[in-house]
Amino acid sequence: MAFKYRADMVGSLLRPPELLDARERLSPDRRADVENRHILSVLERQARIGLKIFTDGEFRRGGFMGDFFDAVEGLGTDRIPREWSGPTSGGLPHAVTGKVRATGRLTKHEVDFLVRHAPGDVKMTLPSPNQFPAICYKKGVSETAYASHSEFLWDIVPIFEKEIAALAEEGVAYVQVDAPRYSYFIDPKWRGYVQREMGMDPDAALDEAVRADNACIRPARRGGAIAAAHLCRGNNRSQWYAEGGYDPIAEKLFNELDVDVFLLEYDTERAGTFEALRHLPKGKVVVLGLVSSKRPELESRDGLLRRIEEASRVVPIENLALSPQCGFASTREGNLLTEDQQWRKLERVVETAREVWPG
Repeated sequence: MAFKYRADMVGSLLRPPELLDARERLSPDRRADVENRHILSVLERQARIGLKIFTDGEFRRGGFMGDFFDAVEGLGTDRIPREWSGPTSGGLPHAVTGKVRATGRLTKHEVDFLVRHAPGDVKMTLPSPNQFPAICYKKGVSETAYASHSEFLWDIVPIFEKEIAALAEEGVAYVQVDAPRYSYFIDPKWRGYVQREMGMDPDAALDEAVRADNACIRPARRGGAIAAAHLCRGNNRSQWYAEGGYDPIAEKLFNELDVDVFLLEYDTERAGTFEALRHLPKGKVVVLGLVSSKRPELESRDGLLRRIEEASRVVPIENLALSPQCGFASTREGNLLTEDQQWRKLERVVETAREVWPG
């Protein structure tokens, strides 16, 4: 495909302190006014540094999955501990305790303002439905609503299918599904979790995950939007939960997941080598996540150029692009760097992309 967003971004941006304070203290109407003002500011900043695809920084969300949690009923007060690696402690998701039902649109409150005010094409991000059985199904609690993780998953799928179809109709050019749970199938520790805790064969669970995401993603492509999947190994206050290259899932995922674009984490050795990209079908694009959103240190231009050149030995350069490896604030608290460091990294993405893909 002809891909025009050579300098890309995953979605979320660090929340300014005023936004964090507004979420805690202000009524929804007054908070929306603060959000609007800061969204307009980051849209202008994205345009100024030269980005051609625009997000609202996920400023209206409590986290990258927040729209789902805010728009459904069926989740209880029980919290489920998660296992993270890195400098801080991780968040605790809610357990499902009843049948999940959407009480409204997930992103309508975001997309209208964004499409109206963005100075160019709009990207909207959504979590994969595969997120929620993995993190919200609690043994001894959730069985009263769903007999299995799989039953829970397929009750979620129609919610995302309808939402993505609506986004394509509303003029969103680029729909990105954030799917970090695919890292469960590349890390032996988490493959064991799938088998032991979720009671599923990992290979069968991977097949089901692809089917579920495809059911959600296809309406974007039918509506003329670019469909993308973002894969990482966890991103919460500069932490991660999984390690390993894409090799165990590359052939199946790259060929069977019905997306145009893969945004792939590649900023550390945790992600393995580019060799797995040999399975990428002709015509699909890989956005190389070579710039860390976890660390404050600015990547060198020469270092990025070397890595892009290395990847181009496996995938034609016209099928590559560049971005940070993940969002800067998958949770509202954000990763452990400053807003200035964040923007310098995005500027580095743009200037490097212009050099590799001029025009």
